[in-house]
Amino acid sequence: MRNNINTSWLLKMAWRDSRKNRSRLVLFISSIILGIAALVAIYSLGDNLKENIDSQAATLIGADLALYGNRAVDGKAKELVDSLGKNRSEERSFASMVYFARNGGNRLAQVKAISGDFPYYGKFETIPVSAENTFRAGREALVDQTLMLQYQAEVGDSIKIGRVTFLIAGILEKAPGSTGITSSVAPTVYIPMRYLDQTGLMQKGSRIAYRYYFKFPVKTDVEALVKRLEPRFEKYDLDYNTVQEQKEDTGRSFQDLTRFLALVGFVALLLGCIGVASAIHIYIREKLNSIAILRCLGLKGSQAFMIYLIQIIGIGIIGSVFGALLGTAIQQFLPIVIKDLLPFELTTNISWLAIGQGLAIGVLISVLFALPPLLSIRRVSPLNVLRVSSDPVKLERDPVTWGLYFLIVLFIFGFAFLQMRTWIEALIFTISILGAFLVLYGIAILLTWLVRKFFPTSWSYLWRQGLANLYRPNNQTSILIVSIGLGTSLICTLFFIQTILLERVRLSTSGNQPNIVLFDIQGSQKEGILEIAKAQGVPVNQSVAIVNMRLEEVNGKTAADFEGDSTAEQSRRIFGREYRVTFRDSTTSSEKITKGKWQGVYNKSAGLIPISLEEGFADRSRIKLGDTLVFNVQGTLMTTTASSFREVNWGEVQTNFLVVFPIGVLEDAPQFHAMLTHVPNPQVSATFQQAIVRRFPNIAIIDLALVLRLLDDIFNKIGFVIRFMAGFSILTGLIVLISSVLISKYQRLQESVLLRTLGASRKQIFAITALEYFFLGSLAAFTGILIAAAGSWSLAKFSFDAEFKPEILPVIGVFLFVSLMTVFIGLVNSRGILSRPPLEVLRQDV
Repeated sequence: MRNNINTSWLLKMAWRDSRKNRSRLVLFISSIILGIAALVAIYSLGDNLKENIDSQAATLIGADLALYGNRAVDGKAKELVDSLGKNRSEERSFASMVYFARNGGNRLAQVKAISGDFPYYGKFETIPVSAENTFRAGREALVDQTLMLQYQAEVGDSIKIGRVTFLIAGILEKAPGSTGITSSVAPTVYIPMRYLDQTGLMQKGSRIAYRYYFKFPVKTDVEALVKRLEPRFEKYDLDYNTVQEQKEDTGRSFQDLTRFLALVGFVALLLGCIGVASAIHIYIREKLNSIAILRCLGLKGSQAFMIYLIQIIGIGIIGSVFGALLGTAIQQFLPIVIKDLLPFELTTNISWLAIGQGLAIGVLISVLFALPPLLSIRRVSPLNVLRVSSDPVKLERDPVTWGLYFLIVLFIFGFAFLQMRTWIEALIFTISILGAFLVLYGIAILLTWLVRKFFPTSWSYLWRQGLANLYRPNNQTSILIVSIGLGTSLICTLFFIQTILLERVRLSTSGNQPNIVLFDIQGSQKEGILEIAKAQGVPVNQSVAIVNMRLEEVNGKTAADFEGDSTAEQSRRIFGREYRVTFRDSTTSSEKITKGKWQGVYNKSAGLIPISLEEGFADRSRIKLGDTLVFNVQGTLMTTTASSFREVNWGEVQTNFLVVFPIGVLEDAPQFHAMLTHVPNPQVSATFQQAIVRRFPNIAIIDLALVLRLLDDIFNKIGFVIRFMAGFSILTGLIVLISSVLISKYQRLQESVLLRTLGASRKQIFAITALEYFFLGSLAAFTGILIAAAGSWSLAKFSFDAEFKPEILPVIGVFLFVSLMTVFIGLVNSRGILSRPPLEVLRQDV
C-alpha cells in the first residue's frame, strides 16, 4: 500500500512541477523528433520496398525464367533452350549509334531486338499505349523518352539503326527492370527481331548479349527446375535469373540503401540526444534550489530523481509519438525523391512495425541520454538552500554515470550492428561516430579558447559583448558547434566528393586528351575513318587492333576439370567469358609492370608466346608468373605463358586490356579496331559523329563530354537523396539552437535588464544578440566545412588519387546560409527578451 501511495505521489509531483516548465520540457525532447522522424520514414520506406518487391518481382524480369549469354546458342545448348517450352521470347541487345533523320541528331543507345510476347509480366509503358503491340507488326521502333526529349523527336518520325530506317511507333516511358538512371546512361530502343540482320550490325567483333525469356504453367516449380538444370546452364555458359532470385537481389540492393540512409538519420538522432543531455543539464542546475527545499522537507534523493525521470519519460513518449507521425508523413513523399533509383512503381502504406520501432528507440534513447545529468539529483544536499551557489557535481567520480556512458556507446554499436549485420563494420561506424564527435567538440573548445585568449579589445563594445557571450556561464557554444557543424560537414563532404569525381573525369578529357572513342571498326573501314578525321581536322590519338578469343586451358586443365570442384584454384568463369585482347610492343602511359618482364616482340624460336596480364585479373584467377594458358582464336589454339603482370589505371582515357599479346602473333587474326580522337568543341563533335554514322552505321561512338554530363546528373540524383537525409542533421542542430535559446531565456533576460539599466538601448541589445548568433553560426559552419575539407582531401589523395580543388562559391554559400539561419532563429526566439521591462525582472529577483 505504501509503495502505491509513494508512486502516486511521485506522479503528482512530476505533474505539478512540470506546470511552469512544460514548454521547456517539450523542447528537451523536440530536438530528437527529427531523428525519430528520419528513422521512421526510412524504416517505413524499407518495409514498403520489401512489400512492393515481393508483389512486383515478376515484372522486374518480365518472365518466370531468363537465360543470359554472350553468344548465340547452338548444338546441345540450343536443344536445352528449346526443351524449356514454346512459350518463350528472344532478345539480342548491343550498343549502337542511332540517327534521327529529321534533325540529324545521333547518340549511342542500347538497341534491343525482340521476338515473342515478352514481357509476360508487366508491360512496356508507352505513348501511345497501343504502341506496345503495334511496333512488333511492322518496321517500327519504341524509343526511350530520354532520347525523344533530347532530340525533340515525335511519334511518326524516323530513326535509323544501322542500314535500316524505322518509324517511331511510340515513346518508351518504362520497360521491365529499367530505372530513370539507367535510361539516362543507356537509353533503349526496341525493334522487331526480324529486321536485325538487315541492319548490318551483326558483324564479327560486335559484342552482343543474347537473352531468352520463358513463361511456364502456373503450378511449375521454377526454382526446382533451375536447380536441376544449373549444371547444364554452367556447361553452356548461360547465366539465369528467376522471380525469386530477382526478388532477393533487388531486395538486397535496396536494403543496403535503406540501411545507409538509416545510419544518416541515426546521426541526426544522436545530435538531438546530445542536445537533450545538454538541455537537461542546464534545466537541473536551475532546479537545484527546488530540489534542496524538497530534501529539507524529507524527500529522499532517489525520490527526487524519480520525479524528474518521470517527466523525461513522459516527454520522451510524446516526442517519439510526434516523431513517428512526422516520419510517417515524410515517408509518403520519399518515393518522389528516390523514384529515379527504382525499377518499379512504389506504393506506400503505413508501416506499424516502423512506428513501433521508432517509439521504442525514441523513448529508450531520450531516457538514456538524459540519465547522466539527472543522476546529479541524487546527491543534492538540503544545505544547497543556504548556499549562494550550488556545489559543482563531479560526475566523473560517479561509477554509475560512467556505466551509463558505456551503455550509450553499446546502444550506438547495437544499432549499427542491426543495420550492417557485421560486428566489424558496426565497430568501425561506432568508432567513427565517436571520433567525429570528439574532433568536433575539441575544435569547438579550441575555437572558444582562442576567442577568449585573443579577445579583440580594440573592437567596438557591441562586437566585444557579442563575442564575449560565447563563453558566458551556461552557454551552449560547444554543443551547437558540434550539432550544426556535423550537419554542415555531411552536406559539404558529399559536395566535395562529387566535385572530386567529376573533376577527375574532366581532367582526363582536358587538353589534347581523347574525348571521343570509336569502336567496332572493321578492318576495311579503318582508312575511311582516317579520311573523315583528316578532312575535319580531328586528330587520331590512338588506333588499337582488338581480337576476340576464349580461354581453353590453364596449366593443362580445362573447364571440365574444375566442374563441381568448389576448392579449385581457378573458377569456371574464366573459361566461359570472351576476351578482347590487343597486341603491341610497348606499354602505355596508363600501365606499369609490377611483376615479371615485359616482352613486346615475339620470337618464334622462343617457344611459348609471352603475354602480359592485368594484376587484378591474375590475382582473382589465381594465375601466377610462368603459368601456361591456351587461347582459342577463331578455332586456332595458341599456347601462351604469363610473362608479366601490369598495374592498370582504369580511370585514364586509354584502351586498357586484361590480356596483351606481343607483336608478331595476332596480325593475321580476325580483328576489329578502336580509335581515340580529340574534338575541340561540341560543334565539331556533332559534325564528326554525323559523318561517321552516315557512312559507317555499325560503328559505335562514345562521347565523353556526354558521359560527363550523365555522371553529373547521376551524382545529383543520388546526392539529393543523401542531402535530403543529411538535412535532418542541420535541422536538428537548429532545433538544439532554439532549445538552448529558450532554456537560457531567464538568464538572458537578466543580462538584458542589466545592460538596459546601464544605459544600453534595445537596438544595441538586438545588435549584441545578432552578433552572438552570427559568431555561433559562423563558428559551427566553419568547423563543419573544415572537417569536410580535411576528410575530402584525404579521400582525394588516398582513395581517388585525384587533386582536391574545391569550388569556393558553393562553400561560401553554405557558410552564409548556416550563419544567417542561426542568426534568424536566435533573434526570433529572443524577441520576447528585448520587450520585457526591467522592473519585471527586478521584482522577480526580490
